[in-house]
Order: sequence, then structure tokens, then C-alpha cells
Amino acid sequence: MTTATSIEEQTLAAHQRGLLTVAARRFAREPLALAALTVVIALFIAGALAHVIAPRALYTINLSANVIHHAPELAGWHLFGTDWVGADMLQRTLYGIRTTEEVALTAALVATLIGVLVGALAGYYGGWLDALLMRVADLVTAYPAVVLTLVAIVYFREAYPHTLIIIFASIMWAVVARAVRAHVAGLREQEFVDAARALGASDARIIFRHLLPNASGTVLVAATSLIGQIILIDATVEFFDYGLPASVSPSLGNLVADVVQFKFGLSSDPAAVGLGWWTWFFPGLTLVLILVCINLVGDALDDALNPVAAHH
Repeated sequence: MTTATSIEEQTLAAHQRGLLTVAARRFAREPLALAALTVVIALFIAGALAHVIAPRALYTINLSANVIHHAPELAGWHLFGTDWVGADMLQRTLYGIRTTEEVALTAALVATLIGVLVGALAGYYGGWLDALLMRVADLVTAYPAVVLTLVAIVYFREAYPHTLIIIFASIMWAVVARAVRAHVAGLREQEFVDAARALGASDARIIFRHLLPNASGTVLVAATSLIGQIILIDATVEFFDYGLPASVSPSLGNLVADVVQFKFGLSSDPAAVGLGWWTWFFPGLTLVLILVCINLVGDALDDALNPVAAHH
């Protein structure tokens, strides 16, 4: 029995490796997707190494008259210019990428883990457990994620990166759970699952060694989509002056939001008068670039992993 189980698992693993290899080749044939993936990785690495690329202290402010509102200069330190108090915009943009990726990647990872577990249990067992878990998922997805995020931030009163991670993970898991549940439910009556049961495999073994590896493509696409959604929701919430404060934890969203508020007279800070275009352009461009590239990567992954569905 042990030998038969081992052979069956090895065959399944080889099949999965073959599918992933074929998917990787399909993805590699999409130059736009590869370029988008390269840009996202490069920006995230730059954010992670912000303290190396921009070694000056984050909160260093130069109040010299010739530095405040300084336009971008290629020959000097201020490649992205400075803001209304003399803070370097390149530095703040890099740290903004770091905060944004920290929140988005961690929240997407936690939400994916929760969603995979809930979806797998619901799809495999079905019945009352499926109904209960999916009704909870329906309740979470019944309200716009932006509204739920705003309500949660008001409840926490002060937003920090870890609170945003908790909020996003608590909201976004349902998206992954639905996708995994549908995939697992479609596989649970397949012959390889019956064979595993006949060989004495436990439910946990069937779920984690047989069903979830088959759903890896679905999980990867859903997780990639989550990253973009979380970044967009975070930026939207910060546009309404919620979320992380730019003075404490600069993110791409609140850097743009602060400038917009100053521009439209929503701030009483007299130094904000006459803000240069560079104070919003570079953080905004970086934010849009990340979102567009993540969407391109997600679409290409979906096409590569689900080629049949992609052509219908």
C-alpha cells in the first residue's frame, strides 16, 4: 500500500511539474508581461533597499531657501526635487514604495493563506460546512472593500502598517476562498482522489497533497490580483485622508493625497502654496506603473495557467 501511494504521488508531482513548466513557457512568450514583471520586481527591490539607495535620514528636512520647492536636477541629489518643506522626493518615494509593498505583499499573503484553507475545506467537504463558509464569504464581499476599510480604520482610530495588514487580510480572503472552493469542488470526485481514498489517504493528505497542488495556478492568479487590489484600495482610502499619515509612514498613496489636499486648499499649511508638479508626479507615476504592471502580469499568468478558459 505504501509503495502504491508513493508511486501515485510521484506521478501526480511529475504531472504538476509538467504543467508548471508549460505555463512558464507560455508566460515567457509574452514580452509585455515579462517587462511588467521586471518593472514590478525592480521597484519592489528599490523600495526594500530604500535605506541603501537613499541613505539620508527619512525625516531630514533642509530649510535652506534654495532647497525648498527645489525642482528635479540630474546633477545633484534631488533627482525628484523636494517638497514644500525641503524633504527629498526621491527618498520619500522610495520609502513610499517600501511601505506600500510591505502592506500589500503581507496582507495578500495572509489573505491567500486564509482563503486557501477556507476554500479547500468548503470545496472538499461541501454540505453544511460549505454553506456556512461561503455565506461568511458572501457577507464579507457584500460591501465594497473601500467602505469596509474606512469603517475598520475608524474603529482602530489610528492606522499603522500592521493594522492595515489585518484589515486587508480580513476583507480580501473571501476572493481567494471562492476561487479555491470552485476549483477543489470540481476535483474532489476525480479518479485520482478516489484512488487516494482507496489507498487509505486521510482527508488532510488528499487536500494538501493532491487537491491544492492542482489549484496552484488558481491560487497564484488570485494572489497576484489581490496585491493590485490592496494597493489600489489603500491609495483610495488615503486619498480621503484616512490610512497611514505621510509624515510618519510615507506610502505612494498618501504622498499623492497630501499634495492633492494642499492643491485644493484642504490644508492650511502656507508652505504648500505653489507646489511644483514634481511633488505629485513621481509618487503618482510610480503608483500607476506598479498597478498597471501587476495587472499585466496577472492577465498573463491567467492566460498561461488556464489557456483553455482564456480563449473562451
